[in-house]
Amino acid sequence: MATEATPPAMAGSGSIEALKRVKAAEGEWDRRLAAAREESEKLLSELREEAESAVKSAELEAERDRSAKIEQARVETIAAAAAIIADGEKAAAKAERAEGRRPSDKRDAVLEAVLGGFAKD
Repeated sequence: MATEATPPAMAGSGSIEALKRVKAAEGEWDRRLAAAREESEKLLSELREEAESAVKSAELEAERDRSAKIEQARVETIAAAAAIIADGEKAAAKAERAEGRRPSDKRDAVLEAVLGGFAKD
């Protein structure tokens, strides 16, 4: 049984064709990888921009809320202070008329009015 050997010239040409196909496949995959990498970088960049925009928007919203709460607290504080002042003025007016909260305040005013003429000199 004789085996037919491929002549060396033909064996080389088949290997060259195989290498060319491998090289072409490598080139195709390199292009696909580069395109995928570029697409990934573009998507990542867009997502970063969206995230930055969302953070800025949230910061602005938080600042508006904070300002509104501060203004509301200021208004409530002014109203509470006005109520305290009004209560104090009412209490002062009652004390002036000897209508204080303590019974002795009224008693002292009556005694002063009645006994005022008998004051010791």
